[in-house]
Order: sequence, then structure tokens, then C-alpha cells
Amino acid sequence: EGKGWKEIPSTETKTPAKGSRKLARIELPGFYGGQGRSARTSYKDMAAAVEKAVKGGAEGVILDLSQNSGGLLEEAMRIAGLFIAEGDIVVERACAAGYRLQHCLVDARRPQPVPAAVECAGPVFAASVKVLERITGMGVHRGMLACFERRPLRTLEEVVSTARRMVVLEGVNNPTNVGVIVRSAAALGVDAMLLDPTCSDPLYRRAARVAMGAVYAFPYARTAPLPGGLEPLRAAGFVTVALTPAPDAIDIADLPNSERIALVLGAEGHGLREPTMAAADLRARIPMHSGVDSL
Repeated sequence: EGKGWKEIPSTETKTPAKGSRKLARIELPGFYGGQGRSARTSYKDMAAAVEKAVKGGAEGVILDLSQNSGGLLEEAMRIAGLFIAEGDIVVERACAAGYRLQHCLVDARRPQPVPAAVECAGPVFAASVKVLERITGMGVHRGMLACFERRPLRTLEEVVSTARRMVVLEGVNNPTNVGVIVRSAAALGVDAMLLDPTCSDPLYRRAARVAMGAVYAFPYARTAPLPGGLEPLRAAGFVTVALTPAPDAIDIADLPNSERIALVLGAEGHGLREPTMAAADLRARIPMHSGVDSL
């Protein structure tokens, strides 16, 4: 009260309240997100269902996620031009990076709804732990969830023009891995990142959480499928280095000095595809002990 709070009732609401906007309820059972997984309900199916509802006069939609994985919600948020940040530090870093905060959902037990560094012009919703877990679908919410507006994605040319050290990802469709790579790259002084079309969205909640919000200020762009997606880097004078655990690859410490260099990483398991490996200027490995073959 007096702080923009709105209490979320603990009882389940089956239908929109009287006098609310016309909403369409869409059930999409059996959705599985992620590259290479079988999907009984795909992103295209979801988009088609939403489009049909809007053409039918709906002013909004309710997506029933009870039989779905979290990937559907993340993709729905992306299509809507939004993303979710989780936890005080991550939310603060999204604000510091200039993203516009729309509204927050917090644990009602918090003595202070939002951190002092976070300015929320929209409503702040408070709910019990039980309701928070039902909304998020998991027990991890770190006491605060915030909804932000996305910005237009940087162009490849914009990102490449000012960078000297880059990472390029192929097929990294696990948000956790994307987050780890961004956080490590930022900590080690890498300037920017390129992702092929099969990579996970760096703004997905889990990716941003694992990266502790580093994704918001870290420059990145999408590139064409590899190996063709490496051509803009080569044209800009980058030496491309494919990382591999192969024993015949050169030690990463022995890489020749280069004014501009791009490390190319693949997904865990299969790594980079052979055509991408062959297209790179060099192949390098990180020496490791105890039989560990890759990080």
C-alpha cells in the first residue's frame, strides 16, 4: 500500500474477472524447447494459435503451461518483446544496462519490495512463496522477478566493428551454457559475442541468472549458420580459432599474436560441426589434466 503493491490472491482464478479485457485461453500440451528435441507443439504452432486468437477479437491471451516445459514461456516472452530477470543483483544490472522495467513480482515477506537501485514505475506484485512457486513453475525465484522490455538486437556489423576479441557460438542451445560463456568471456576481457541461429537466447531467464546479469551489458549479435557465418569476421580481419579437445590441435597458449581474434565454440557433447572446424583458420585446445577432455 502506497508503494504500488498489488496483492495476488492465493486462490486459483479459472476465468478472467468480470469487466476485464477479452482474453483467449490457449492450451499447447507437449511442448519441448531446445534445439534437436522432438516437439509435439512447436514455436510455429504457438504463434499460429496466438495469431488466430487475435484475429478472433482477443485483446490478450492466457497460455496454459501446465503440460509444458519452460521453453514455451521464454519464447512467448521473446515474441512479445519482453524478458524476465531474476534476483536483486540481476535486476539491478538490467536496469543499469538501460533496459526499461515494466513491473515486478516479489516475495511478500521482503521488508523492502525492490532494491534501492531499482526504479519500478509500474506495479509491484507481492505473493506468498507458494503462489510464487506456482507462477514460476519452480522453487527458485530468488525473491524477485522483474519484467523488462527488450531492445532491438544489435546488428552484426555494429558488434564486429568495435571488437578485437570475440567468441562465436554454434549450436549452444542450453541457456545455462550460454550464461556461463558470457560471464567467463566478460570476466576475461572478451569484447563481444556472435551466436548462430540455433543458439539459445542470452536474455532467457536462466542464461541471465547464471551470467549474474553480465548478458545485459555484453555486446552480442546473431550471425548466419556456420561456417558461412564466419565470413563477416574474416572480412573484418579476424583470425578464427576453432576450440576442440583434439590432441593434434595447437595449445591455446601457442596461438600466434593477432590484432583481432575470434574463438569459435560448439555445444557440449558433439562440439563444433566438421564443416565449421574445417573453415576456421586455426584449431586450438586447452590442455587439461586427469582425463578431462573439455570444459
